[in-house]
Amino acid sequence: MDRTPGHSRTSSVNSHSHFHHSAAASSRYILAGMSSPSLEPPSAPFAGRRESTRSFSSGDIPLLNNSPSLSINYLPSKFSSSVVGRRKRNGKGAGGYMVPKQGGGREAFKSNEARMPGEGDDDYDGVEVFGNKEGGRTKPKARWNRFKWCLFLSNLLFSAYSLAGLIACLLIWFNVWTHADIIRVGNTTELIISTTVASLAVLTSVIGWSGIILNNRAFLAWYSFLLWICFALLVTPGYITYKKRTFNLEGKINSQWSRSLGLSGRLRIQNQLGCCGYFNPFVEATVSQTCFARSVLPGCKGPYLRFERMVLERWYTAAFSAVPAQLIVMITALLCSNHVTYRFGKGMMPKAYRLNMNSMAVIMDNYASNSSIVFSRQVWNVM
Repeated sequence: MDRTPGHSRTSSVNSHSHFHHSAAASSRYILAGMSSPSLEPPSAPFAGRRESTRSFSSGDIPLLNNSPSLSINYLPSKFSSSVVGRRKRNGKGAGGYMVPKQGGGREAFKSNEARMPGEGDDDYDGVEVFGNKEGGRTKPKARWNRFKWCLFLSNLLFSAYSLAGLIACLLIWFNVWTHADIIRVGNTTELIISTTVASLAVLTSVIGWSGIILNNRAFLAWYSFLLWICFALLVTPGYITYKKRTFNLEGKINSQWSRSLGLSGRLRIQNQLGCCGYFNPFVEATVSQTCFARSVLPGCKGPYLRFERMVLERWYTAAFSAVPAQLIVMITALLCSNHVTYRFGKGMMPKAYRLNMNSMAVIMDNYASNSSIVFSRQVWNVM
């Protein structure tokens, strides 16, 4: 009897020692795995988020190198908490819920106003997309602000005198007006510059109409820039014609007839004015059926000089008369182009307010700390 308990006690000791040996051998691999540097000690939720993110390399998450954005000051109460129903804003026709605007427009910057724009908001993107609803096209918003009306009226004025100038230049080029061929011969430089500025002005007005109708600020920016070029080209023919008429016009006409016009130019002026030669048929005349040595036609100096004085005076008067209107259009474009809608900028989130990993960590830490404070207060009140 004495051997049996001892034998059982010895066997139990051996079994326990075998168990410990096998457990140590089996846990060796677990401890070896836990000793690897890839594992991290456990931490409380959200408490060590910023410390745990340091184990990642900068190449894995490049956003971690950025500082927290200003979005950590975001207040969720700015979002609208009203019910969503039928949009009845003007109060006419009654019925349905009175739902406030969900975002966009100048009202987005009021207190307790939604910051996120919704579909169908006034002055949201500025471009009405056709066919975005089933069964037809969306109805455009017929709401213009005062800046858009100013742009509309100023561009209407700009388009009017630009088209008038272009039509006048084209009528001269096509020889529709009386004595238009004289202008094509004697005032070629002024006519080319005037046609160029009129064409550019019409193109600029078309760009302006595109920006106004589509509420496109990029078009309006180019419109404002091109208005300055049109202004520079507008005063150029006015300055040239004023200088030519005011300072020694007779000497310039003498030099032009002798050196610049040539035989064909003299012949065209003689045919238009019904004259022959410069002083008489014997001085620098181009022979034709009506102009010859014994012709009774007068010389061309007097009629041509009087015609040039009249044309040049009308030319710079028209050019300088458009300067005040051009200045009004330019100032209006500069002041109103960026306010064609009440939407601020391009409607994009500023870079300083965009979320990144650091910002999310700060927001979640603040949320966790606030939640723990509220929970502790509730528990304290219950106790």
